Amino acid sequence: MGSELGVTADSKADIDLSPVTIWWAVWACVWTIAVVLGMAYLIVHRNMPTLRIRGLGLSLSAIVLLHLYWAPVQFATMVGPLLPGDCQYWMMGTLLPCGVALFHASNARFLHVAKLQRKYAQYGERLFLSPTPEEKPKGLIARFHRLSYSTKMLTIVGIGMFLQIFLTILMWLISRKWHSSWGIPGTEVHGTIMEQKMAQGAGWEWWPGVAWQLAWSWIVAPIVLWKSRNIHDTHGWRVQTIGCAIANLHATPMWLIGLYVPAMAPVNTVWVPPQWICLSIMFIEIFTVFLPCWEVMRHQSLRQETLDSIARWELKVKSTGSEAKSLNSESTMVDSRISGWKSANGSVKTENSYRDSIMTMSALEHVLERNPAPLQEFSALREFSGENIVFLTSLAEWKNSLPATLRDRTLPRDSNSRDVIRDHFNRALHIYAEFISVRHAEFPVNISSQELRKLESIFEHPTRLIYGEERECVDPTSPFDKFTFDLPSPTHSDSSEKPMKSSVKSSLTDAIKDRVQYWGDIPADFDASIFDAAEASIKYLVLTNTWPKFIKDRRDSVGSFDTLDVSMEV
Repeated sequence: MGSELGVTADSKADIDLSPVTIWWAVWACVWTIAVVLGMAYLIVHRNMPTLRIRGLGLSLSAIVLLHLYWAPVQFATMVGPLLPGDCQYWMMGTLLPCGVALFHASNARFLHVAKLQRKYAQYGERLFLSPTPEEKPKGLIARFHRLSYSTKMLTIVGIGMFLQIFLTILMWLISRKWHSSWGIPGTEVHGTIMEQKMAQGAGWEWWPGVAWQLAWSWIVAPIVLWKSRNIHDTHGWRVQTIGCAIANLHATPMWLIGLYVPAMAPVNTVWVPPQWICLSIMFIEIFTVFLPCWEVMRHQSLRQETLDSIARWELKVKSTGSEAKSLNSESTMVDSRISGWKSANGSVKTENSYRDSIMTMSALEHVLERNPAPLQEFSALREFSGENIVFLTSLAEWKNSLPATLRDRTLPRDSNSRDVIRDHFNRALHIYAEFISVRHAEFPVNISSQELRKLESIFEHPTRLIYGEERECVDPTSPFDKFTFDLPSPTHSDSSEKPMKSSVKSSLTDAIKDRVQYWGDIPADFDASIFDAAEASIKYLVLTNTWPKFIKDRRDSVGSFDTLDVSMEV
């Protein structure tokens, strides 16, 4: 039988400076520096869409705990005989299980976000939350189910972490392996100091930690892996989930083999048993730190390509002086791209010209006006940003129905016009509550803090009167860090999973029917342009983030431009 730190009865209480131990020490320093730089890069770019949705606070906390376990293990072959016999026991009983628990709690958000975002693609628009209070069941279990997703997840993980640490302390207290003055008689270890340390490195006291690791690696991770098999996001989140789940499978079995198989003794002199677990931790750090870093770089590159394409197209339009003709041909090309075919007129254009024209804001606006469904489905199912498209389409519907008295404040207003204005204020209020409010929106759209404060000054008080304090307030700069993704009430969630009847269309008008209305004073700053700044901000975000990915996806799905031309000619 081996020991955690590779200690044998023949080990000497000295520092081992052999080439192998020096290699592991240097490797620990180099890898630690790389991980720290990667984490710093993510923190600096934490407002990028691909990072905002991940929730860096929880995932990076897990990485810190796991790395605090990983780093000392790399020095085990060098200083293992000098360390106390219970040093590795406490590390494996506290740092490792807590880090793994936080990591899986963070990674479970992938399925939760994907589930909620699927509703944006099912029937075009989200059902608005009902401000009507409902009778809530009483009892501890019912109260637990009413908690937010973040609170429930952290509660479950917290209970598991508490039990693990409690069992770790309990095993240490009742066993005389590390102290001979108290504990269960017969659990002592005897022999020389090295023989005692060797015996302290394994035994039944370690099994609570083993059971915890097996539960996460062989039960929780495969379940998450199976549930995510049909999700194909553009953030690399699915790749991260699959990679980490697979990388964890070997850790505990190989750790047990290293400890209890005598034939592993030669291996343990250069590769101690905990390093099998550390190998999994390295893969977790690769997929959780370095993969998101690469995704951020890829996003920045794609964003710059989009801006360059827009600049080239605008320069071309300005130089030719044919803006109207260009916009008309651009709309034709957008329609052909969305449908998957090119028109005969489009085939004479070069690929570069086509790409530049379709990346413009007018092309995006054309799709939002004519056929937003494919873009909305892509943003919800693959980009996890379906709220942006639904916000823009809902806002367009609201603006198209505005009365003249609201568009022009100079027009006289009678009692009928005031009633119409109040009706449109209530519609705007629901848009604010569903997409902007950090207290009520499941996925608040990403607008500037200045614009958010402006809208809050107009809508927040009426929203609280109508909706109440439904959700915990989140940080507008990182709304996903607090897991404010509550599932809809049972009344709505049950119906939302069923297909919509063909005779019923989910529209903004239908969404606010039979809802509680706001009858207080309408703020003087409310007018037709109240959402203009927010709309422009979200359109630019979609143009530089979701739109180029959507175009690339459509292009890849139908083949190259030349292939389309040949197909049309045949």
